Amino acid sequence: MSLENFLIVGAAIFSIGLFGVLSKRNAITVLMSLELMFNGVNITAVALSRYVVPAGLTGGTAVAEDAARLLLTGQVFAIFIITVAAAEVALGVAIVMAVYRSRQTVYVTDANQMRH
Repeated sequence: MSLENFLIVGAAIFSIGLFGVLSKRNAITVLMSLELMFNGVNITAVALSRYVVPAGLTGGTAVAEDAARLLLTGQVFAIFIITVAAAEVALGVAIVMAVYRSRQTVYVTDANQMRH
């Protein structure tokens, strides 16, 4: 597979997630759509890390090509994104449970009525 294929898949997954965030009313669905957006960014970061060679390694030798394959910058960013996504899910589900206990609904449009 080429870089373009990975970027297209990442953009498609991100776009599906963005559509879900902007169009859905259910808070759980919005959280799942945010996860899709994070995964689209992960695919893009890892693909760019694999296919884009830094300027210092463009010597044209086999050693530079092997060194470019060993760079893990995209994978490190993906690990950070996964960590942030896990924290977001824990906090988001806690907020959704608190809203459900007080309002008996998980619709995002009803969350603005939390004022007493």
